[in-house]
Amino acid sequence: MLKFKLLSLAIMTATSVNLTHAEDFKVLKQISETPTLIKNGTYKNNYYVPSTLNTITWGYLPNKNSKPVLNVASGSVVTFDTVSHEGLLEDQGRDAEKFFKSKGVKSEFILDEAKTITQSKLNHDFHKDGPHIVTGPIAIDGAEPGDILKVEVIKVEPRVPYGVISNRHGKGALVGEFPKKQVLENASAAHPERFGNVSIFTPIEKNTNGEYEGVLKTESGKSIRFPLYPFMGIMGVAANTSEPVHSVPPAMYGGNIDINELGAGSTAYYPVQVPGALFYTGDSHFAQGDGEVALTALEASARATLKFTLLKTGKDKIPGKEIVQPLAENAEFWITPGLDEDLDEAMRKSTREAIRFLNKEYGIDEATAYAYLSAATDFEVSQVVDKTKGIHAKIRKADFKEFEAK
Repeated sequence: MLKFKLLSLAIMTATSVNLTHAEDFKVLKQISETPTLIKNGTYKNNYYVPSTLNTITWGYLPNKNSKPVLNVASGSVVTFDTVSHEGLLEDQGRDAEKFFKSKGVKSEFILDEAKTITQSKLNHDFHKDGPHIVTGPIAIDGAEPGDILKVEVIKVEPRVPYGVISNRHGKGALVGEFPKKQVLENASAAHPERFGNVSIFTPIEKNTNGEYEGVLKTESGKSIRFPLYPFMGIMGVAANTSEPVHSVPPAMYGGNIDINELGAGSTAYYPVQVPGALFYTGDSHFAQGDGEVALTALEASARATLKFTLLKTGKDKIPGKEIVQPLAENAEFWITPGLDEDLDEAMRKSTREAIRFLNKEYGIDEATAYAYLSAATDFEVSQVVDKTKGIHAKIRKADFKEFEAK
């Protein structure tokens, strides 16, 4: 039930999402053209980072040489306006306005930032670069390697009343089987149909219970309707390298980890790799099934409000005593990811980390921890489509009430 409870918090500022009556939907437009401190309104006292040509990278994550677009102190709350790559890529024509208008969206419901990005000369190689538009990074004052960056997800709000689900050749769980359209020669942004890829435009609408849901039209005229749970597919800190960091595979620094538990009310922990931590986010999802089998989830632009707290090793309490890879939690679970190109090895890594966590956090011997995981813990496939595959353990907090400090 947690996801449904969090849904209303995550998107409570939107008023309606039926494209037939799109005028009722409050598009979350850019608040400021530059990173700033918001002095009034809904986000008063939050810092703000927009997605402009000066604050994004396309296809790559920040590295140790990246310049922060904003510096904030530990304890700060930052609101990011992110832009989804779906509808902007070359196999969709690299023309956000043209693409979304072809789906019946009026110009005023297409984000200005999306239009600016696709109309710009910003380099993006569809075949070589990652697809993601990444916003940031921001520096956390005093962050040093060995520290832990705690990121609390306060809200993830839809900026527009629609998204896109895509399946592309050579990608997804069924490579060679889907898409069934053929690839033609000379595919380009000028001739996106030649890529043979499939992108399904998906409006979001309010149902009779006042809850938001994705709507997939079928050939019969009937619709598939499914609940939303917005979250950020990409969150992380900069890698300690001067080499370009591709946006697709996740790693120890986070990145495109695509764990659908990380919506409003969740917390993620990242081991700091470089001074300032250099946090970034992007790849917002309105909904994602475990596995994300087609390639993308319901990808769409979102506004993410996050709180940052710097934890100093040896001084502050750190879950599991130490964190050497991303760790997450929500009200119900501790979440230990395992990442590897081999799904079996990802499973082993997640299991090892879950055992280590239970041993260090609760003092449980490893054999008992292993037995507990086998009897009572679900291991879910985060995604199988990001080169590096992911599995995460969901360790139920309620099972450890006797270990809580009195």
